[in-house]
Amino acid sequence: MTKRKIRSKLLLRLKIQKEENRNQKSQQVKEKLFRTKVFKRAKTVMFYIAFDGEVDTQEMIKEAHKLGKRVVVPICHKDRTIRPCILKEGARLKRGFYGISEPTDKKFVSLRTIDLVLVPGVAFDKKGNRLGRGKGYYDRFLKRIPENRPTLGLAFDFQILPFVPATNLDVSVKKTICA
Repeated sequence: MTKRKIRSKLLLRLKIQKEENRNQKSQQVKEKLFRTKVFKRAKTVMFYIAFDGEVDTQEMIKEAHKLGKRVVVPICHKDRTIRPCILKEGARLKRGFYGISEPTDKKFVSLRTIDLVLVPGVAFDKKGNRLGRGKGYYDRFLKRIPENRPTLGLAFDFQILPFVPATNLDVSVKKTICA
């Protein structure tokens, strides 16, 4: 299957997934993530703010704040870049580029200060290949972070495929956590 067909099929499946199922599976992903050594050791974690049926990170972010972690989230820019921005506990959000929520108060951080990057995706495979929404934002971002930095994809079981087509422009994740 082509990237376009996979993307179309799985984006629809994400949208039609029952909210109850999405919440339950997101909670299971959260529990698995919080048990990992890389998460426990991380002082600064880059989450994403979920939209369009993605694994919900809202409870993860709240819990990370309670654990004293610094939370950063991506801010997408028109030049197709991502800049990590601090998300303070209880911060006000607004709709940003592409309708993705972002903090109204922006304080950007250096890529070197991020200990763990959590990555959304439409599909992943066992090798860590990732299919995003087709704009290349995360691929460009992941190429800029230090190579030894852990990157974890968060997904539902149905998003894990035997094979995801990848080119030399695509950047894989080190591991995927799913439920």
